[in-house]
Amino acid sequence: MTKINIAIDGPAGAGKSTVAKTAASKLQYVYIDTGAMYRALAWAALNHNADIQDEAFLSSLLRRTNIELQPSEDGNRVFVNNEEVTGAIRSNEVTAAVSDVSAHAGVREQMVNKQKELAAGKGAVLDGRDIGTTVLPEAELKVYLIASVEERAKRRHLENIEKGLRSELQMMQKDIQARDEKDAGREISPLIKAEDAVEIDTTNLSIPETADRICELAEERIRKS
Repeated sequence: MTKINIAIDGPAGAGKSTVAKTAASKLQYVYIDTGAMYRALAWAALNHNADIQDEAFLSSLLRRTNIELQPSEDGNRVFVNNEEVTGAIRSNEVTAAVSDVSAHAGVREQMVNKQKELAAGKGAVLDGRDIGTTVLPEAELKVYLIASVEERAKRRHLENIEKGLRSELQMMQKDIQARDEKDAGREISPLIKAEDAVEIDTTNLSIPETADRICELAEERIRKS
């Protein structure tokens, strides 16, 4: 059966990762969590007490850091130099640092090359901020997820509570807005909707509903290929 690549982009908290995992599972595709790759580097940088604005150091650190994604029923398990960091990379400290870490040209160039290699065989679902515009501009299906700031903050807040992490809803809204501005305003691979992307507003949609919509779109693309 013909397989395609699916690029899912959108701002923080729009549901990209969970939707991408669900859609990949339904389609029996490989899910590649690109955000986790940047989080893994941010985690490594913080562990080195590094200046996250030091592009040369971060680029060098990435070259000597092995980041591995292992598929599991709950998505990707993430390893840094054989140490599992799946939970650790979701900490508030990593979340606060990852946007700055991922903004460096030297870091993004290496990451994009890794992500292209992972998706080379088709049948992959990737989510992030620049998948449809930079990583896989040739992807057969591009989706751009959006949701209101209030809804995105609520989702992140509940995720943190479920994980036992400290969280304040109002502060989460401010963090989401600040992250949006950083991601959209950065010089390298800013958050932009690809011209041929299908926009889906997830504010009032459940994860399964959104994933089903993406699967329908994928099947349409496959039929036309």
